[in-house]
Amino acid sequence: MLPTVSKGRTPSHVRSSPLLPQYLRRIVKWQQMDIEYTFWQMLHLCTSPKVVYQHTKYHKQTKNQWARDDPAFIVICCLLLIVATSAYCAAYSENVAHAVFTIFSVLVFHFLLFGVILATCCWFLTNNYLREEATNSHVVEQHVEWLYAFDVHCNSFFPVFMVLYVIQYFVSPLLLAHGSIPVLLSNLFFMVAISYYHYLNFLGYDVLPFLDKTTFFLYPIGLVIIFSPLLILGGFNPTRYFMNLYFR
Repeated sequence: MLPTVSKGRTPSHVRSSPLLPQYLRRIVKWQQMDIEYTFWQMLHLCTSPKVVYQHTKYHKQTKNQWARDDPAFIVICCLLLIVATSAYCAAYSENVAHAVFTIFSVLVFHFLLFGVILATCCWFLTNNYLREEATNSHVVEQHVEWLYAFDVHCNSFFPVFMVLYVIQYFVSPLLLAHGSIPVLLSNLFFMVAISYYHYLNFLGYDVLPFLDKTTFFLYPIGLVIIFSPLLILGGFNPTRYFMNLYFR
């Protein structure tokens, strides 16, 4: 049976508002983080992402919230980003000052700030346009938690990180070469990474039973499929473009 709300009782999405300050306090407490479970999630996000979101349902049943209460995933993502960006800087950066600036900009602006913007847009969109209205006045009205929207972004970002930061690093000499093969491979890397990001975004919101028309999050994949051949025919190499942006 669905839970009910009695008069004068604060809705669940309002009561959960102190979650974010508690979440931020736990960032500096390594002993409270479940590192093993975090790496399990990262592995399955690349191989079996539906399993991860099945566990999200269990988390809702046991903790009464969709969002993680453990910041380990974000902390490890940040550390991995620092390591990967440092590797790029060691190979392509001209000086230490430029390397420090690049690491800072990738971590703070491209991952955290851009992630906050994307999560906020998805949070606003889902709560205002995709949420099913409760047909029974006694049913608890559910909302997408902002922290859950940020979790979905982080989950979707990790496979992108593996493709465009890790695998691409090892084949970057080939991708940066001139010719049609580097252009083709570079666009395939970006097409796969971006499409998988939006697929995981879809899975993250599709698991919420109170949302409708979540296939909206799959639409960008169609645009990627349409524009990728055009970029290939135009000779655009996204790997060379971003490397020149950072290191030239």
